[in-house]
Amino acid sequence: MNKINRVIFASGSGTSRAPMATAIFHATEHKRPIICEARGLVVQFPEPLNQKAEAILISNGIELKDYSSKQLDDSDFSENTLVITMEESQRQNIISEYENATEDNVKLLNELVGDELEVMDPYGGSVQTYGLCYEVLKASIEKLMRVLEA
Repeated sequence: MNKINRVIFASGSGTSRAPMATAIFHATEHKRPIICEARGLVVQFPEPLNQKAEAILISNGIELKDYSSKQLDDSDFSENTLVITMEESQRQNIISEYENATEDNVKLLNELVGDELEVMDPYGGSVQTYGLCYEVLKASIEKLMRVLEA
C-alpha cells in the first residue's frame, strides 16, 4: 500500500466517525505524507462535527477546526486514493453507487487492519459511547499506519 498518498474515511452523515478517524489519523505519527479527509455518504447540506465527537477529540488533545461534512463524490476516487468505510454495508453501497469505486480502492477499516469487529456507530449514544468509538478508531488507525507504510 506504499503507493497510497490519500485516504478518505467515509461514513454516514460524515459528522462523527469519519471526521474522528481523520483527526486521529492526522494526530498519529507517520513516516510519509498522506493526505487524509473525511466524507459522508448521505450529506444533504454541510454540517459541523457532532458535539459529542468533538468533546471526545478535545479531551484527547485533538482539535478539528472549522470542520464541515462533505458528500463523497466520484471525483474523490483516484489511482492513489483509498476510501475506508466503517461498515461492510457502506462499502458495498459505495462500490455499487460510484462509477470509479472498486473492490481495490474501497476497503473496510476492520478488515484492512485485521480487527474482528466493525467500528460501531455512536450516533444517539452517550459521550461514553463516543469515547469507546474513539478508542476503537485510535487502535485501528495505529494499525492502519503500519499497513499503509509497509
